[in-house]
Amino acid sequence: MATLHILSHSPFADSRLGSCLRLLGPNDGLLLCGDATYALQPGSIARQALELMSDAVALYALSEDLDARALTDLPQRAKPLDYPAFVELCCHYDKVNSWL
Repeated sequence: MATLHILSHSPFADSRLGSCLRLLGPNDGLLLCGDATYALQPGSIARQALELMSDAVALYALSEDLDARALTDLPQRAKPLDYPAFVELCCHYDKVNSWL
């Protein structure tokens, strides 16, 4: 059963990103929003971890949050989404898990 995992907390504040990455399965998706988008900063350990994810896991980020943090140098696999696309994405997966 494919799950969309939603992270909103900074990857530098706690271990949620690492815990989430360990639980990702084939055909799962990971959506970064809020301060979690800082994981996409070039050269960061968090970005390196994201780049090591299986190609079977989709990576998404909310465009509004990327813009607010001036994050423009994204990995090729990261798909920016607006809010309507985010809602559609939630309907695409069997389960949605928000890492509060």
